[in-house]
Amino acid sequence: LKEISKEGKGKIPVPELDVQEKHLADLIPEKYLRKDNPLPELSEVEVIRHFVSLSSLNYHLDKGIYPLGSCTMKYNPKISEDIARLPGFSGIHPFLPEELVQGALQLMYNLAGMLAELSGMKDVTLQPTAGAHSELTGMLLVRAYHNFKGNKSKKKVIIPDSAHGTNPASCTLAGFEPVELKSGSKGILEIDDVRKVIDDDVACLMVTNPNTLGLFETHIKEIADILHSKDALLYMDGANLNAIMGIIKPGETGVDILHFNLHKTFSTPHGGGGPGGGGIGVSEKLVDFLPIPVIKKDKDKYYFDYNVPHSIGKVATFFGNFGVMVKAYVYLRMLGEKGIKRVSKQAVISANYLKEQLKEHYLLPYNRPCMHEFVLSGDKQKRNGVKTLDIAKSLLDRGFHAPTVYFPLIVHEALMIEPTETEPLESLDAFVDALIDIAKISETTPKEITSAPVNTPVGRLDEAKAARELNVHW
Repeated sequence: LKEISKEGKGKIPVPELDVQEKHLADLIPEKYLRKDNPLPELSEVEVIRHFVSLSSLNYHLDKGIYPLGSCTMKYNPKISEDIARLPGFSGIHPFLPEELVQGALQLMYNLAGMLAELSGMKDVTLQPTAGAHSELTGMLLVRAYHNFKGNKSKKKVIIPDSAHGTNPASCTLAGFEPVELKSGSKGILEIDDVRKVIDDDVACLMVTNPNTLGLFETHIKEIADILHSKDALLYMDGANLNAIMGIIKPGETGVDILHFNLHKTFSTPHGGGGPGGGGIGVSEKLVDFLPIPVIKKDKDKYYFDYNVPHSIGKVATFFGNFGVMVKAYVYLRMLGEKGIKRVSKQAVISANYLKEQLKEHYLLPYNRPCMHEFVLSGDKQKRNGVKTLDIAKSLLDRGFHAPTVYFPLIVHEALMIEPTETEPLESLDAFVDALIDIAKISETTPKEITSAPVNTPVGRLDEAKAARELNVHW
């Protein structure tokens, strides 16, 4: 702004300081107070255009496709945002007495019931505030269950190599030992391999289904039976629920713990550090261990019940991220049973459409029908010196956000793509055209790809230097 400032244009009026100067030192250390900070002289239209221009440089879902695999970044309907901002929802406080927040309690009660019905789980807590927080809560439930049963030897948690990357950390924090289980040649768990690792020391198996390769674990019921025969539990990471909600009920396949990402699957925008919502559904055997309080209904009155016999206690301040719950509730009420099923089907169709369009131009390690996402490899392009990172940077030049790269680790030079159900055909085709163009140029003039991006406000950064010499000051 100072660059286009000219004396005599006049200054945009700003609000008067509403803090007495004598109190400033108590709020802001002296060294951070500016002694002289003359405002630039600009017209209002120049100021507005400056900030609008800055806002347009940021990439977001309202601007274009965000095909991050494993992180369902779909367009979120604005009605959910509007409803969450209603004064009766946005203005309440968790210290208010129950009789003054009956509407909020009713919404939470109904949302938990809808999620339980959708998933086939016995009961649901909405208290966890994110996906990884859900994982930790789930592992604390596993620990409480085995402690109650006296299963002192159960210290191992089996984690497939196709699971989400936070799973090992979650089980370690809960005091368990993670044990990796490799996927079979088809990209899913094989029953014989599961039988070999399940013994009396196993407390739980954490499975992501569909897994991070975008493939459905077809042996899930048999895996659950094997675990239950050893009094072990089955935790299902529900971060990829966008592919199967309304199609199958995980509770009916033997899942004991299932987490929901309300901030991805059920309408709250994902990204920017939050807020999140990570409700958990549990089977009958774990109901008595749920975090407190749980919401109960007595005739027409809703109330918090702290009388949970073997509760693991609170896992979050108050009752969770309520605004996220409002958005999830609106989303489910808008779609209904048929709409939810249609979402899953369309997400699967979109992913398979992209996969079929791109498999001739990129290596496809698992050439089979996928669910909501799929994983390509950049190994074909790497022969010409073009890495997956270069492909991702080149997509930025073409106006697209890049997919997830280098994850899952079991695919070399991985490109993990999830289009979601909200992208129109034209958007999918444009994304395909960009990736095909990058693949062709990689064969002819690879330097054009390895020097990308050149059209973005900031060119290619030295990421290694940035990691070693972190500087978050401007």
